[in-house]
Amino acid sequence: MPVEITWLGHASVMIRDGALTVYIDPWKTPAGLPKADFILVTHDHRDHYSSPDVKALSQEGTRVVAPMATPLVTDLISPGEARDFGALTVAAVPAYNLKKKFHPKESGWVGYVIAISGRKIYYAGDTDNIPEMKAMEVDAALIPVGGTYTMDALDAARAVDAMKAGVVIPTHFGDIVGSREDALSLARNTKTSVCILDPGEKHTLA
Repeated sequence: MPVEITWLGHASVMIRDGALTVYIDPWKTPAGLPKADFILVTHDHRDHYSSPDVKALSQEGTRVVAPMATPLVTDLISPGEARDFGALTVAAVPAYNLKKKFHPKESGWVGYVIAISGRKIYYAGDTDNIPEMKAMEVDAALIPVGGTYTMDALDAARAVDAMKAGVVIPTHFGDIVGSREDALSLARNTKTSVCILDPGEKHTLA
């Protein structure tokens, strides 16, 4: 079954396989989107954990997975842990800054590797180019490129070149920090296939 990855802007992503709808870090999401079966949150910064967006996208039975406890979170997860939900497997992986103060490793914030319909998708979260990325072997990698709070485009290119990804989708640009030029810079500096999406545009893993 094909898997669709829709970039909703900034760091917000929707992933669908025809049976499940999964959101990661929904923020400033437009009205009219499908309700969520799963919402994955990487950390509690306002542009990643937005309780109004989580509430708007939730329905009865929605699972909200996050590394921090809030009234909306149904499943706590930490780096190195995984949850098997049947048709969806969610593994939390480290996400942190190496020298910046914004996302310290000690906070226990995460990125995710999800398995859905036979595909593996890596969502890096707010992170620098960290050693753990070298172990990634995935069909798609969603990588921040905006700099300041995360790695910039050149560091993202180095991270991508060290992993094995079928396609890379740049994120964390176009709002707060970063621009489309950062996404284009990533594409120019890696040999891996890069798919630059506009907000609301999707890439299909066939």
